[in-house]
Amino acid sequence: MKNTETPASAWKMERDSDGIVWLTADKPGTSTNVLSSDVLRELDTLLDQIASPPPRGVVVLSAKKSGFIAGADIKAFSGITSAESGYRLIHAGQQVFDRLQALPCPTVAAIQGFALGGGLELALACRYRVAVGDERLALGFPEVQLGIHPGFGGTVRSVRLIGVRAAMEMMLTGKSVRAEKALRLGLVDKLVAESELRAAARQLILEPPPPQRPPLTERALSWPLVRSIVQRSLIGQVAQKARREHYPAPYAIIDLWVRYGAHGAVAFEAEARSIAELFTTETARNLIRVFVLQDRLKALGGKAAMPLEHVHVVGAGVMGGDIAAWSALRGLTVTLQDRELRLIEPALARARALFEKRLRDPAKVQAATARLTADVAGDGAAQADVVIEAIFESLDAKRELYAALEPRMKPGAILATNTSSIVLESLAERLQRPERLTGLHFFNPVSQMPLVEIIHTAATDPAVVQTAIAFTRKLDKLPVPCQSAPGFIVNRVLMPYLHEAMHAAQQGVPITAIDEAAVAFGMPMGPIELADVVGLDVAAHVGEIIATELGRPTPTLSRLRELLALGKLGRKSGAGFYLWKDGRPVKPAASAEPPPRDLIDRLILVLVNECAACLRDHVVEDADFIDAAVIFGTGFAPFRGGPLAYARSRGVAAVVERLEELAARYGARFQPDSGWALVAAAGGERPEKS
Repeated sequence: MKNTETPASAWKMERDSDGIVWLTADKPGTSTNVLSSDVLRELDTLLDQIASPPPRGVVVLSAKKSGFIAGADIKAFSGITSAESGYRLIHAGQQVFDRLQALPCPTVAAIQGFALGGGLELALACRYRVAVGDERLALGFPEVQLGIHPGFGGTVRSVRLIGVRAAMEMMLTGKSVRAEKALRLGLVDKLVAESELRAAARQLILEPPPPQRPPLTERALSWPLVRSIVQRSLIGQVAQKARREHYPAPYAIIDLWVRYGAHGAVAFEAEARSIAELFTTETARNLIRVFVLQDRLKALGGKAAMPLEHVHVVGAGVMGGDIAAWSALRGLTVTLQDRELRLIEPALARARALFEKRLRDPAKVQAATARLTADVAGDGAAQADVVIEAIFESLDAKRELYAALEPRMKPGAILATNTSSIVLESLAERLQRPERLTGLHFFNPVSQMPLVEIIHTAATDPAVVQTAIAFTRKLDKLPVPCQSAPGFIVNRVLMPYLHEAMHAAQQGVPITAIDEAAVAFGMPMGPIELADVVGLDVAAHVGEIIATELGRPTPTLSRLRELLALGKLGRKSGAGFYLWKDGRPVKPAASAEPPPRDLIDRLILVLVNECAACLRDHVVEDADFIDAAVIFGTGFAPFRGGPLAYARSRGVAAVVERLEELAARYGARFQPDSGWALVAAAGGERPEKS
């Protein structure tokens, strides 16, 4: 083969004896291929060389073990300052892909692992796609999660290839398609073993079949008279999950298709103009910021001082059982301890259901099930690399358990607590080696919530903290290191939010109006419903612990006390603020009377004010960690960029002024924290009015 590349090249070009050109993506200095402007320009130059005279065929593949191409360089999006600069960036990429599609010879994308965003769009610009049909294969358009949509021709070529329904499902949800479904949809032409990938690509060049087309019934949905009918259905589906004013991108995807039907050069031009406008929205800027925050948390993970293979969890309740199940799902050996086998059996049943849902392959389900065993005697503690305590919130009970566990643990193992509110200094007082105690605070439901707070004190061994972070990343969770402090980050800021909702309910605001106001702001569920889900007893207990530790009065919430006295604990008891049936709240009809105009500010600013207090107390390293913790730990409206980012968008001085107004009307709980000076300094602002 003849090889053409430069030392800093992201592409390697080879022409074999059959006249086939092999274009291999291998961006230097990274483990993943991304389509930066430089990478696209280099590809454009190579296409010049390929086009005249054209080869027998072209195969595009990746030298990276991680996968094909992850997409565009997202960090470059942060530098887009106007719709026109966004258009120039996107239009240039479109032109490269158009040239690839226009080559007068067969072209094949040979895919292993992932092909996402711009990577999948490049594959769609090829005539054929062959992929390694293993569990690693993931083809998708995640752009909507960044507040944008495909821009290198994906909104057009995907519809043309697999039809509007399948293409819209991929683009509107951002979810990836796995191997068998990709073949069934026609997204790939062939699935092969990894060892056969190059041979299969060669065969498609030498004996090219007719290109894939969707069936006539799918093509008919893009006819002009039909599109408006399909449009109503698509908008209805999106509206159930996202409001246009919060997340304009999915609606823009539908609008593009309705107007142009994925037909003609005008559809590509409209796609470029549309994404360019989306780049300038606050939603896109904030969602891109959230993506960068997520990458920062992932980068915290490093190597532990020892292998992490065995986890011993004490406490088979919902949290402990689900931590154990998730650890087993991620490939670790897990022993689960509780007082009696009957207390562990429900956790094992939930674990089995999780494995069946996530793994599907019976052999893999059986392997995961075998990795998780009941251990009433607690023998696994002696072999475990990580011992996690997940019993109820009682300082004395936890200390008593540690006294029994610590002598049995092997040297180098870490002792972790899943406490949600008790400071580690108190928990560590009677330990022989307090430096190896750390907090691993997971969030419910464990299988869905990505955050784990990594709690440490001044006495915690830094190697233990690093091991805890590495363990968290091994579980594919996002670690946020936190100083030991009452409630840490998430629960500390969440409690004032929940309590303020209860104050409003106590003052006569309908609970449905309270929840609807929060959802309208962008929260995943309202605070009253959330309190019921958490458990009113838990919310009351944790709230009392945090208030006491912070030296604050416990909120006077008579309605909460009444519900607790009646045994109405929320969803788990079948009744709380709401009546619950089949795991869902039965909500009364909304009141015709509009909610108080200051309701949203009461709910959100009391939370944001507590974030400023956390910054003042140095609970985390910086303001970005606070935003990340609250987004990934509570689902705080991602399109707003986090609570402190939201405050900066309003203006710190304006937020402080509004808090003072609320304090004058409702009391000292709204008094602006002195931490606002730090928030302002971090954003280059002044905390007071000029």
